[in-house]
Amino acid sequence: MVAKINVGNSLFGALTYNQNKVDEGEGRVLCSNKMPEQEDGMFDIHSCMRYFNCQLPQDIKTEKPILHISLNPHPDDVLTDNQLAAIAEEYMQKMGYGQQPYIVYKHEDLERRHLHIVSLRVDAIGRKIDDSNNFYRSKAITRELEKKYGLHPAEKKQQGETFDFKKVDVSKSNLKIQIGNVIKPLVVQYKFQSFNEYRSLLSLYNIQVEEVRGEVRGRKYNGLAYSAMDKNGNKVGNPFKSSLYGKTAGYEAVYSRIEKSKMEMKDRKLRNEIIRKIRPLLQNTLAKKEFEDKLSRSEIDVLFRENEAGRIYGVTFIDHQSRCVFNGSRLGKEFSANAFEERFNGIPIRERITPMEIPEEKTDHVGTLPDRGGLMEGVGEGLLSIFQFESQNADLEEDGSYHRMKKKKKKQRRIKF
Repeated sequence: MVAKINVGNSLFGALTYNQNKVDEGEGRVLCSNKMPEQEDGMFDIHSCMRYFNCQLPQDIKTEKPILHISLNPHPDDVLTDNQLAAIAEEYMQKMGYGQQPYIVYKHEDLERRHLHIVSLRVDAIGRKIDDSNNFYRSKAITRELEKKYGLHPAEKKQQGETFDFKKVDVSKSNLKIQIGNVIKPLVVQYKFQSFNEYRSLLSLYNIQVEEVRGEVRGRKYNGLAYSAMDKNGNKVGNPFKSSLYGKTAGYEAVYSRIEKSKMEMKDRKLRNEIIRKIRPLLQNTLAKKEFEDKLSRSEIDVLFRENEAGRIYGVTFIDHQSRCVFNGSRLGKEFSANAFEERFNGIPIRERITPMEIPEEKTDHVGTLPDRGGLMEGVGEGLLSIFQFESQNADLEEDGSYHRMKKKKKKQRRIKF
């Protein structure tokens, strides 16, 4: 079982997140402590806010008095609601929050059932409850609970386990849940250096992502919307706004992951590693399908993007062992779209002398512009006054540096001659 501890200052935000799950039929309250239920046994945000605020002292000596914990059993663990409630109560007691007011929600929006606990981390006089070494204490407690309740050691399985991502099946009705089961762990586990590479990665699992930009009450808005696709790449149903999946899959999280990936992938070892895998497979391979099959056996997916005439204009490699995504142009000219167009379609871009002389890819289009009507219905909900869809036609790095590189090359030629 994995526990994640978050602290903050917005009680309303924590309660709203969980209440939305309840309202959508994807969650419910399992139990509570020092939180009187209403006559109908239900909870609502206003009553919960009132109960919590009654127990918050006037003089709070910490900036972040709110505690929001998620408890995540292994997907193979089958537990009753009574067992889950007992685990939550025992965890809170052992962590030192047993006498605090709290409410325990069971979330069912993923195939993996998990718990969320909202509580206070200050005592009756406003002092922060001792949370020293909380990370290590929490790990020790979850291991203890795993043994007591016969749970799978999820912490160990997480460390080297390849997540079993499944393609979205549009024939099933739970598209929102299917998409969430992919994008949440994928954003954390894979490295990609541009939004295009992220889109390519998602397309493997029949998911399309688009940026949404507009204004809400005079304030600029940047967001993401996710859609399911059929096997032909056609969008099915209305898009789902990223906020439905929490911050992990949102605009800021994705672009933060892009920047982090750039730092992690500065080390050329990752790039050289996938080149060493791909290059031998290219030798004596003149058919695109044969090349795709060879890569697949090496746990690498390759995505070729073609126009209506069948010309290859983009290529992306996804190495599932290192969990890295590379546009072909990042790996060198011999792995660019133009090189594969010449190799597989037999159309010379120009006379080939060496692979390094093949013209560089300028753009790397993925997908098409989204259906504005469907996105307005799925994302706007009456809030956004203006929507603008950004087609990511070029990698972030290529967008500015491509022209600088060309100028540099021209300058070098002049010096040489």
